[in-house]
Amino acid sequence: MRQTIIGKQYDEERALYNIKDADITNTVFAGPADGESALKEARNITLTDCSFSLRYPLWRTLGFKMERTTMDELTRAAIWYSNDGEIVDSTLGGIKALRECKNIRIAGSEVVSPEFGWNTHNVSVSNTGITSEYAFLNSSDLHLSGVHFSGKYSFQYVENMTIEDSILDTKDAFWHSKNVTVKNSTIKGEYLAWYSEGLTLIGCRIIGTQPLCYCKGLKLIDCTMEECDLAFEYSDVDATVCGTIDSVKNPKSGEIVCDGVGEVIMEDAVIPCAGKVTIRKNSICGCRNNATTRGKAA
Repeated sequence: MRQTIIGKQYDEERALYNIKDADITNTVFAGPADGESALKEARNITLTDCSFSLRYPLWRTLGFKMERTTMDELTRAAIWYSNDGEIVDSTLGGIKALRECKNIRIAGSEVVSPEFGWNTHNVSVSNTGITSEYAFLNSSDLHLSGVHFSGKYSFQYVENMTIEDSILDTKDAFWHSKNVTVKNSTIKGEYLAWYSEGLTLIGCRIIGTQPLCYCKGLKLIDCTMEECDLAFEYSDVDATVCGTIDSVKNPKSGEIVCDGVGEVIMEDAVIPCAGKVTIRKNSICGCRNNATTRGKAA
């Protein structure tokens, strides 16, 4: 039989430790006792219209759903070592909110959490805002859709991730990532995806300096590139770009097809570089029509 808890307040250490099969509603986890780990080792619980302001509330929790629940900035390291969870229409506001977790779904929520999502696996995020300086480090099997992300060092060392219909305002994204596909999204930032392997960008708007260098198996399909200078250095790349590229430097191999390029720089390379830039016929910008360039563009 399931337990029901409604309209309570808890602030002591391990207040509901090891609780099982419980529905917790309109309950506050805060108070002068300032206790930690309120729901540690819980099993099969729901949290609806609750609020948290204490540290480490959901550690080693298996089977949980949070709905219309708020964890404020004092709720540090809120969800760790927990599996099989749903977070819906909720707010995660403390540092390191999600870590070492598996099988988590986040929807319609707001996340403001530095170092969010480290070492997590099989995580889906939809229609959610995420602000995180260093997000999803060393995670795998991720799916993001309708996400508005703001941060700096995001998605480093991730594997097997798809992102769709999202806006990413981030620096140094996707470094050392493997098998990532981004579709119909805007990616704004510096030094995009250096050292990535198997990155595919489809219908994306790419903005920022020195993107996509030292990549292996890089593919761009019908993307645009704005303020992108010194792109593709030492990368194995197969790209179709709609519009112009500010400059391309020393692509290692493959072909970059675009409507125009400000400059192609093939000099001072430390490894052999044979990549080429091809300008489309009937270029919309009129730059080097029907040309294949292997040196500086005229």
